[in-house]
Amino acid sequence: MAFDGITIACIAHELQEHLTGGRITKIAQPEADELLLTIKSKKGIYRLLLSASASLPLVYLTERNKPSPLTAPNFCMLLRKHINGGRILSVRQPSLERILKFEIEHLDEMGDLCRKYLIIEIMGKHSNIIFCSDTGQIIDSIKHVSAQMSSVREVLPGREYFIPATQEKANPLDITENPFTDLISKKNAKLSTALYTSLTGLSPVAAEEICALSSLDSDRGASSYEQEELIHLYRTLVRFLEPLKAGDYEPAIYYREKTPIEFSCLPLTLYSNCRQEAFPSVSEMLEQYYAEKNTLTRIRQKSTDLRRIVQTALERNIKKYDLQAKQLKDTEKREKYRVYGELINTYGYNVEAGSKSFEALNYYTNENITIPLDPQIPVQENARKYFDKYGKLKRTCEAVTKLLQETGSEIEHLRSVQTALDIALQEEDLVQIREELMESGYIKKRNPGNKRPKITSKPFHYLSADGYHMFVGKNNLQNDELTFQTARGNDWWFHAKGAPGSHVIVQTNGEELPDRTFEEAARLAAYYSSNRGADKIEIDYVEKKHVKKPNGAKPGFVVYYTNYSMMIDSDISNIRQV
Repeated sequence: MAFDGITIACIAHELQEHLTGGRITKIAQPEADELLLTIKSKKGIYRLLLSASASLPLVYLTERNKPSPLTAPNFCMLLRKHINGGRILSVRQPSLERILKFEIEHLDEMGDLCRKYLIIEIMGKHSNIIFCSDTGQIIDSIKHVSAQMSSVREVLPGREYFIPATQEKANPLDITENPFTDLISKKNAKLSTALYTSLTGLSPVAAEEICALSSLDSDRGASSYEQEELIHLYRTLVRFLEPLKAGDYEPAIYYREKTPIEFSCLPLTLYSNCRQEAFPSVSEMLEQYYAEKNTLTRIRQKSTDLRRIVQTALERNIKKYDLQAKQLKDTEKREKYRVYGELINTYGYNVEAGSKSFEALNYYTNENITIPLDPQIPVQENARKYFDKYGKLKRTCEAVTKLLQETGSEIEHLRSVQTALDIALQEEDLVQIREELMESGYIKKRNPGNKRPKITSKPFHYLSADGYHMFVGKNNLQNDELTFQTARGNDWWFHAKGAPGSHVIVQTNGEELPDRTFEEAARLAAYYSSNRGADKIEIDYVEKKHVKKPNGAKPGFVVYYTNYSMMIDSDISNIRQV
């Protein structure tokens, strides 16, 4: 679920519970749009992260510290002057807005007790952290917004703070039945859209969940529903939001395989088919979710240049393959020219000179065929001409067939590199892929004087439920190393059939593997392949001693002539990673 009003309501309840009465002992500004407050309360010492990043605004408690710049920014210095040592009186969320308001009590320069407000607005690119006086006047903000930047509201020192009412939305915690049905029925949009555009704090996911719980079609127009159906929708909404009022939330991250796809503080039946990991606090859920998301995003960004190189080469080779396939198809008529030449030599002695064609019995098919002739040359010269065409097309066929195999092998190799890029989880994993692309000539090799980067990436290591070690190559170089250096003859080798993917090795220690271990290894091969996510994936498995690497083959390419197969899914959530 997006960082919507529901999530903020839950984090507000959590912060109110832990921070109320606590004193701010340290204020840091690690980033230009981020604050890190250290707060000492009766329950312990907490670090509160407030981020107004345009791409990823966040609020949560964390145990991690962040390095700060040697010279504190002006906004940080201002906060230290006013509220360092201040006591947090409350943490509130206005209505169900994406806003948190910290009420802080402190002593001014004269030693008098006064109050200030630190407000964080979680509103995408408009996110901000605003420091206000007890009268609601803006003292300063982490981002200044002038009239030239926004016609809705200025955020500048001396201006009055207010929440901009850019949309006419109702508070779902306060709205009653009749106003709700009137509001929704007037919306010229599908039902789920009508929900989140009419009510504060609802994200599209929350709106879809409420529709699903109501058994109403979220894609159907809101105005087409009867009054009774909208009343039922309202009552479902009330039940869905009841935990917010009681502070009874259930933080969880939903995973598809190992990829986090959604988080929520309230149960989501939309993701009932996904693996769910529960957390004791909203902060822990948010920290893990965004840490995992950031890791995937960072690796995606780091691998952009490699992906572009591979995609460009793949498109070029696919185009080349199509042209070569067309050339090969054009050579299919070569046999016709050979037959023409033979029939002219057999029957052409009685054909009149200057004839444009003649009919002859094709003794290969026992059918009469008409053979075109060039009347400008002798009949026997026509036979030589057809044999020349046949010879040329035969030579072309042999050459193009070889080229087609090479291009097909190149396409298969590039697709396996794409899969390796999808598997990569750390920057170290990209080093070997870059090395492989250098060896294949897709990236210019470094100068001899340049130091070769140290390769620290290792294969994935899993332990089966029966205690057998299973290794998964992250790229083609690791696949070769696993299969031909790490594995022994009686170890088992697994790979997705007919699809780019990792080699999976199960070390047998000379023992016979249980069926459960075979299935777990097959699931790993399915998950770490381009077919990941399919309902059923065919996996080939064979003892390593039967796997061979042809001379001159691309990295990761092997052959085997005897194997077993099984159909399996790609769910590895219950397999322990070491």
